[in-house]
Amino acid sequence: MLRVSRLTDYATVVMTCIAAHPADVLSTAQIADEAHLELPTVSKLLKTLGHAGLVESFRGVNGGYRLARDAHDISLAQIVEAMEGPIGMTECSVAEGQCEREARCNVRGSWRQVNSVLSGALRSVSLADMLPAASVAVPERPAAS
Repeated sequence: MLRVSRLTDYATVVMTCIAAHPADVLSTAQIADEAHLELPTVSKLLKTLGHAGLVESFRGVNGGYRLARDAHDISLAQIVEAMEGPIGMTECSVAEGQCEREARCNVRGSWRQVNSVLSGALRSVSLADMLPAASVAVPERPAAS
């Protein structure tokens, strides 16, 4: 089974939490509470996401974090890459010269194609797409007489 690491999964939770409050600067404690994650884990994630340019940090009494750009402009691939590095199903699908069998490999092209499809799928999903849909109030119907 293919899966992202637990920290990458938590990073998407943290990012969606922040994205749900686009006008606010949230403290690490607020994010941890809303995301139901441990404070040290959230701190570690925010540091990594900050280095990747996905969140901005602010110091001081009203300090905290917010998205570095609009949620529509941050892809799921960018979050995965911030946490795990380049997206690659196999070493050779990421870069040349990673495997001594590369020149004789008959499946490398297929893995590269799979990698391209996976990468494209992750790039096509924005952080905004990951937010829960706003609940729309459905008007009550009058009782039938």
